[in-house]
Amino acid sequence: MRIDVWSDLVCPFCHVGRRRLELAVDEFLAGDPEREVEVTWHSYQLDRSAPAVLEGSNVDRIAEKYGRSREEMVAQHEAMAADAAAVGLDFQWDKVVGGNSFDAHRVIHLARARGLETPVTDRLMRGWYSEGAALGDTDTLVRLAVEGGLGEKDVRETLGSDAYGYDVRADEATANQIGITAVPTFVLDQKFAVTGAQPVDGLVRALELTWEDRGTAPEARGGGCGGCEGGCACGA
Repeated sequence: MRIDVWSDLVCPFCHVGRRRLELAVDEFLAGDPEREVEVTWHSYQLDRSAPAVLEGSNVDRIAEKYGRSREEMVAQHEAMAADAAAVGLDFQWDKVVGGNSFDAHRVIHLARARGLETPVTDRLMRGWYSEGAALGDTDTLVRLAVEGGLGEKDVRETLGSDAYGYDVRADEATANQIGITAVPTFVLDQKFAVTGAQPVDGLVRALELTWEDRGTAPEARGGGCGGCEGGCACGA
């Protein structure tokens, strides 16, 4: 089974969604040793126009953007932290630094080309999610990428050029063509789309249904995936 996932490195829901997918795939594969799953991650930017690094409180900025109280946003983030902890993640929402994720996505494509996509992605995501690292800051991004296994010279040369920028935009263009408007979005066998950080058992059911549907042709349909309503913690 092929699973294509669109996500943004600066989206907290994407971190939880990634972990829940890992757990769901493990459970799905445990049910039948003959099954095979290939997961491909794709770039998606929630805000292309964001500055490299956003100053100030991320929670305050989101509350102001959506006309919600700070207390509401704090409660929402605390609930997200509890959801993260339930799957072994540490969401330090009060440390989060917003900003532009374009260069971080380019680094992920570099890591894929070097066979280091998983460890580099893990390091970047943990840095942003748990350590308050600003992924839009070049020196911070280089440090995390090197800690993930890439060579410093390789990373700096990439960031000093337009390398892999096309790959990021190509992923985004594909998302637009198939109607993806929110992340994370999981596309199963190029047929079914599941949007949001769904519970593990829900993802397992989706995988089972997709597996049972093998051999049938996908049906063309209009419309796209649903996005977050007002107050989304992604800040989009």
